[in-house]
Amino acid sequence: MRSSCADYDHVADPTQVFIEVPLSTSNFHIQKPYDLPLSCRYSFTRGVHKLWIFSIDNPLSKGSPTKPRTEIFSQGYDYSSGVWQFEANGYVPHGTSGVCIMQVFGASPNHATTLMLRVYNGSLTYYQSPVLVPNIYNKWFRVNVVHDVEGSNVKVYINRVLVYEAPGRGGTSHYFKCGVYAQNDDSYLMESYWKRIKVLKKCD
Repeated sequence: MRSSCADYDHVADPTQVFIEVPLSTSNFHIQKPYDLPLSCRYSFTRGVHKLWIFSIDNPLSKGSPTKPRTEIFSQGYDYSSGVWQFEANGYVPHGTSGVCIMQVFGASPNHATTLMLRVYNGSLTYYQSPVLVPNIYNKWFRVNVVHDVEGSNVKVYINRVLVYEAPGRGGTSHYFKCGVYAQNDDSYLMESYWKRIKVLKKCD
């Protein structure tokens, strides 16, 4: 079954027929190691969000079983229906590996996320596989992720090219996150940079 987003596969800009929602600094909530001040793992200079962690860092809250992270999420734009889109320009420095750099949070009880974009040894992957884009290091790239809730479909565009389409994973509440969240085989230092972060919703 084709999703309601299927006719956007070959358009020049995947944001067509979407409306950008207003974002301000108040919408950017940042998760970080609980025992560190924000400035130790995040900076915002000249429009660029820089987020980093070390594999030995603590999780986001005391007692949490999760790995360390420094992530921005779009507070105030949780959604449970409709077609939503994340857009931003990302950059991953050489050496960062074993890390999630972007995710669609929320899924059925058996999963925490609908989508994860990870980096392993310079390749951008959907979870651990498949590889979506090789040689992602040290270059800016545009990310667009379209999530059709009712259609149970998620699409990933890199530099306006559709590189992957996957089924949804259920769930009743979702939001977008970007930054660095350690996964398996994580490098000691993990970094990513982001600019022009946008959240968009499909026109009714």
